[in-house]
Amino acid sequence: MKTAISVPDELFVRADGLAERLGMSRSELYSRALAEFLARRSPVQVTAAWDEVCEALGDRPDDFAERAAAQMLRDVEW
Repeated sequence: MKTAISVPDELFVRADGLAERLGMSRSELYSRALAEFLARRSPVQVTAAWDEVCEALGDRPDDFAERAAAQMLRDVEW
């Protein structure tokens, strides 16, 4: 789908330079950037990333959250 957007001049110049360095079109760069932006804010993607971190640490998500909360409480001055 074609669309027109407005971006600040400095951002356009930087994006154009990056697209050129990466050997891709401006359209591809903007499409990839938007896809990544949306994925980072998708609840499903956030949960999947959380699960990957817990798996890498050998924890269940609840164990990790419990330890993180305990650490935060230790660091708070009451």
